[in-house]
Amino acid sequence: MSAPATRRAAVAILATTAALWSRAQTPASLRIGFQKGSLNLALLKAYGLLEQRLGGTRVQWTEFPAGPQLLEALALGSVDFGATGDAPPVFAQAAGKDIVYVGAEPPKPDSSAVLVKPGSPLKTLADLKGRRLALQRGSSAHFLAVQALRRAGLAWADIQAVYLPPAEARAAFERGSVDAWAVWDPYYAAAEVSGELRALATSRGLTSNNTFYLASRPLSQQAALLKTLFQALTDTDARVQADRRDAVQRYAGFAGLPVATVERMVERRGAAPVGPLTAALVAEQQQVADAFAELGLIPRAIRVADAVATPFHKA
Repeated sequence: MSAPATRRAAVAILATTAALWSRAQTPASLRIGFQKGSLNLALLKAYGLLEQRLGGTRVQWTEFPAGPQLLEALALGSVDFGATGDAPPVFAQAAGKDIVYVGAEPPKPDSSAVLVKPGSPLKTLADLKGRRLALQRGSSAHFLAVQALRRAGLAWADIQAVYLPPAEARAAFERGSVDAWAVWDPYYAAAEVSGELRALATSRGLTSNNTFYLASRPLSQQAALLKTLFQALTDTDARVQADRRDAVQRYAGFAGLPVATVERMVERRGAAPVGPLTAALVAEQQQVADAFAELGLIPRAIRVADAVATPFHKA
């Protein structure tokens, strides 16, 4: 074969290899689960940044009422990627579900609360003794409740936990079926702005309200795709910080919430770029897991690090 022909053949091989690599890094479809409180994911969908960066990929978005339901879908293979608070992955891992931590946002220590009615006789956390507390089982509110009782010197058995998803918990609260409600934003912000409920205690000093990104096992092994996802989420957050008014309007429209509620949620949220899990964050999450194990609220003790994707874990 002549030199020019050899060069043409080499170029053709390189072009074919590049095309195959591009297709490998750009999947035909990507299924993302999100919640109302997942501001970065909700606005990533609204801005369309991911679709722009993954040309040719069909991105499917599915909303879930809370983290436990999202991770159930992830474990069953119905979604590939999503975000939850601290407790849902602990419960999922303890139940033997195959979920993988791949990323995290900075903590949001003011974004949840234990709520009571304005005229409630409950004035301190110690007043929860013997009362009915509504919460989503296995959610970040579950850990908030654990920490709140610890602060008050109460045992878990000292309350009557009523496990309900947020919408049902709100309804139960309004009809007087429960005495208090542990919940996160935007549900907390909605109650706060409406004045219909008051905070018996906020999460400040009780829990960091960490947000974790989790993936299916196959997706957790696609470093380039995850990097694209994280950069798109971080760029979304940068847009929120640069133009909060637009972000609030978009999110309010998506979530069907009053603008004032979204403004309250966003103003206490802070910047939320997405990055890998640090050793300190894994250690903090281990404390969450140990707390649930000590109380017998999960079927077995777990090692959180076993579910962390090593390429996304930094010192």
